[in-house]
Amino acid sequence: MPSGLAALLDDVAGITKLAAASLDDVSAAAGKAGTKAVGVVVDDAAVTPGYAMGFTPDRELPIVWKIALGSLRNKLLFLLPGALLLSAFAPWAVTPLLMCGGAYLAFEATEKVLEAFTPESEGEAIEELALSGPELEKQKVSGAIRTDLILSAEIMAIALADVSAQPLPVQAGALALVGVLLTIGVYGVVALIVKMDDIGLHLSRRSSKGVAGFGRGLVKAMPWTMEALTVIGTAAMLWVGGGIIVHGLEKFHLTPVPRWVEGVSHWAGQVPGVGGLTGWMAFALGSAVVGLVVGGSLAGIMHLWHHRKGAAAH
Repeated sequence: MPSGLAALLDDVAGITKLAAASLDDVSAAAGKAGTKAVGVVVDDAAVTPGYAMGFTPDRELPIVWKIALGSLRNKLLFLLPGALLLSAFAPWAVTPLLMCGGAYLAFEATEKVLEAFTPESEGEAIEELALSGPELEKQKVSGAIRTDLILSAEIMAIALADVSAQPLPVQAGALALVGVLLTIGVYGVVALIVKMDDIGLHLSRRSSKGVAGFGRGLVKAMPWTMEALTVIGTAAMLWVGGGIIVHGLEKFHLTPVPRWVEGVSHWAGQVPGVGGLTGWMAFALGSAVVGLVVGGSLAGIMHLWHHRKGAAAH
């Protein structure tokens, strides 16, 4: 019996070591993959707060919670199994799907740019006002989860491309870990942003003049913060979407555009002392221009199609 027990303990110890090594592999792969997806994460964190604004303070956090749960469901129930199936049976499809997602992000960003220069139509405003609070909340949450599905798909695809050489269990663990941690991080930041004015209002009532002044500053800064997030989110969508398209074109050896973007980045990177920063900014700007061209082309096609459809209906 003692020898049998000792053998069993040896087996348990061996399994524990193997599991620990696997967890180390998963953690390392998740960290590396998550870093590559940071651009999309910035985009997600900048875009989402707008969906929770305009409601009473007591509904803001529940709305963020609903969107976060929808995001987690997107990642773990739909995108994770889909990513693993792609990795196992069609790894060649990852880059084309990434490029399609990048084109969609560029299209969404271009639409936002066009909306900024086009006043909201009276019909759209009346239609939104006609909705009750719960109906409007449901519509906003559904819209946020749909947008998150695309952004989450980009995150998972970018992560998958970085761990595709790992065994399937490590891929699954890394993608799940990336999905959970990034969801917690993104929606934690979103919750903080949407409650910033309430936090500021609470602080403004404190007896300390310094704390009260800081609280009033937070309240006053909220409109500027939301405007800045709108601009940052749109710019990030163009940069990320265009960057994905550029990398995809390079992978398929369709090099004129990637060479142009890389050339501008290399030229800007020669600035003494800050070459790394200026090179990155040039690449981001070049990618955003590519995104704007692709997104503008898609937006033009969509608007032309809707116009002809409307003309045919009349």
